[in-house]
Amino acid sequence: MRARLSLLYFLQFGVWGCYLTCFGQLLGSLGLGSRIAWFYAAIGLVSLITPALTGHLADRIGSAKKLLAACHGCAASMMGLMWVYASGSETVEFGGFFVRYLLFLAFYMPTMALANTATFSLLKQSGREPVDAFPRIRVWGTVGFVAAMWFVNCAWVHDGHFGLTLGDNPHRFQYTAMQLACTSLAGFACAAYCLTLPASRAEGGRRLTMGGLRSLMSQAMLRRFLLFAALCGVCLQISNGFVTPFITHFAALPDYAGNAIADNATMLFSLSQIAEAVFLLSVGRAIRRFGIRAVLTAGMAAWSLRFLLLAFGNPGSGMWMLAGSMIVYGVGFNFFTVAGHLYVEQLSPSGSKGLGQGAMMLMSNGIGATLGTLVAGAVVNHWCSWVTIGPMRYFMGNWTAPWLIFAVYALMLAALAHRRVKM
Repeated sequence: MRARLSLLYFLQFGVWGCYLTCFGQLLGSLGLGSRIAWFYAAIGLVSLITPALTGHLADRIGSAKKLLAACHGCAASMMGLMWVYASGSETVEFGGFFVRYLLFLAFYMPTMALANTATFSLLKQSGREPVDAFPRIRVWGTVGFVAAMWFVNCAWVHDGHFGLTLGDNPHRFQYTAMQLACTSLAGFACAAYCLTLPASRAEGGRRLTMGGLRSLMSQAMLRRFLLFAALCGVCLQISNGFVTPFITHFAALPDYAGNAIADNATMLFSLSQIAEAVFLLSVGRAIRRFGIRAVLTAGMAAWSLRFLLLAFGNPGSGMWMLAGSMIVYGVGFNFFTVAGHLYVEQLSPSGSKGLGQGAMMLMSNGIGATLGTLVAGAVVNHWCSWVTIGPMRYFMGNWTAPWLIFAVYALMLAALAHRRVKM
């Protein structure tokens, strides 16, 4: 069972890894660089509705795997349409491309909570405790994410030829719409695999009503955590949306022309996921030994340190700071996101497990990420702008200022977790 669920997460996060961290660079090349914040905030907009709805639907019908397969299949179809539009149009309009992306997210984002719901249920059916078994399964999601990142970083297609390279090549998938084609193919593969999973028993979920959500939020400990999650959710989307364009912009500076790190931003970003895999296995032990408050405090402090290191890092003498920022990401991500899902699983009452996971997505990837990412985008656009240099477009400007602002924000959340959040 653990092996089968591990493969599920490998494919689940492989879909996201094909485009998420290099999407900002693609948007810049398509002339939509000033709208990056809107595309990453869209993750939050969709998470306001669809994860909780589908999670509760899974509680009601007791077949998370069928919903999971259906959502992946529909999402893959929408991403395929995005690829066709981006690769077949001389000018990509924001409205048409954004609507297609919203439809992709409407089907893909619920799969995060649905995968957790199905996994927790199947683990319990097989006599395993999720807090012990889940980190060893979830780590394969990170492996899939990294594998996908490495592939789109190196793969290129031009004039009917395909290859892999770490050199300077504007046709690599991390710069082109081929990352969308990879996402679509991975999504179809994941949909097919979901149908092979065992059926999970339903826990007798309630009807989907506002009263059901109010009942879930009436629990003081869960309510405090979900409200705090809304404040923290923005950090991940800041990282996903702007780190790769930030690293790539060094290639346009004379001091770093031809620099291997600047030319392989997606590969460098993958160190974050490798660190995530390393620290993931310590989440359950950390919660049991130190408590959820200490784990959350450490997680937000790690986000602050990540942004601080990015503020002063570069691919030359400051390379150690760029590498360090990728390593501390492992703590920041796991000690908030993964620990949060485990904590919600413990606090959610029987029959509302799917709704609880959906509510976690709603607050962190929904309310928090939507509002926060739009503000963060305005901050970055204030200091930076897209410039065409040769065959490439780069996000140039004073990157130190926005990274410092984000570092202070995350540090304030760490202090809030330590002093005010009681769970």
